[in-house]
Amino acid sequence: MATLKKIKPTLSKRLSGAEREQHITQEAIRFFSEVGFSGDTRELAKRLGVTQSLLYKYFPNKEALVNRVFEVVYLGQWNPFWEEVIQDRRVPLQNRLTQHYIEYSKAALTRDWVRIFMFSGLRGEDINRKYLDILKKKILEPIAIELRHDFCLPTVDEIPISSAEIELVWGINARVFYFGQREWIFDVPAQDPIEDLIQTTIAHFLAGARAVLPSLLAKSKVKTQKKPKS
Repeated sequence: MATLKKIKPTLSKRLSGAEREQHITQEAIRFFSEVGFSGDTRELAKRLGVTQSLLYKYFPNKEALVNRVFEVVYLGQWNPFWEEVIQDRRVPLQNRLTQHYIEYSKAALTRDWVRIFMFSGLRGEDINRKYLDILKKKILEPIAIELRHDFCLPTVDEIPISSAEIELVWGINARVFYFGQREWIFDVPAQDPIEDLIQTTIAHFLAGARAVLPSLLAKSKVKTQKKPKS
């Protein structure tokens, strides 16, 4: 989904329906990233300089507006390159992961992305669950597969991916996302370039994964063998 064009309405310009909808979405993103999802649509309409009834002409309820924010901030910024680079075995795995997370950070460590994601979790909105389901399928599981290949460990056909493996890979995302939390939630931004921090994070992760992953697969193999045959 394409990212919204920036629209700067003026009093002298009458917006078309499509432009008005985009403008409402842009302001909603700024609004929710500032005050969270407890923010009232009346206040949002006030900021926009429109009536609440006009707001509901484009978005019938608050849930519809929240869903649009999710589509723009998360789905709209999803880059297929993130998936492609992870699976390109012509490049060493450490380089692939470093490149992936540097590119990923350009979207995931922005103010809107970080703050809306945090507010969504606190409010119990579906944004987190929907996004993390996508992340697990398209990023975390492929990384788990590539780790096995790089470490010459059994394939997923031999031993299915376990939840413990996914949790291991979550460690990279948790670390990278924390850089964004520090800046946009705690107001303590990192002092070093994000590229350097990601390089260190990936090197540290791979060293630990190389030591830990074989034992995780050994446990998974035992559990698989103990499962009764249907």
